[in-house]
Amino acid sequence: QAWYESATPSSRGRPQRYSDLAITTVLVIKRVFRLTLRAAQGFIDSIFTLMNVPLRCPDYTSVSRRAKSVNVSFKTFTRGEIAHLVIDSTGLKVFGEGEWKVKKHGKERRRIWRKLHLAVDSNTHEIICADLSL
Repeated sequence: QAWYESATPSSRGRPQRYSDLAITTVLVIKRVFRLTLRAAQGFIDSIFTLMNVPLRCPDYTSVSRRAKSVNVSFKTFTRGEIAHLVIDSTGLKVFGEGEWKVKKHGKERRRIWRKLHLAVDSNTHEIICADLSL
């Protein structure tokens, strides 16, 4: 019964009905078949009906809300081989809550910067890899 959440609530409020596995499954099927959340819900419900499995798919609003907290990583789609890979880096300034004060009164402390490294397919302009370093 990994599809449904355990009966013991771990926090305040209404207990979650579906487990993280159920939400992840819907998100993966949505991504693989390139469906909307409503279409993925109908697709999974029809599969359960055809297989006589007594389960219900999470509704699309539950999946949409829970997708923020479930950690799912996807590999980006590529079309064929990559002929040319363009690699570039750029610096990003991190703004904090005191940035308005610096603009008004001048520099008081050291600025925080991060370096973004990107690898891009030159034909499709897809980002193949991205890394953020200190």
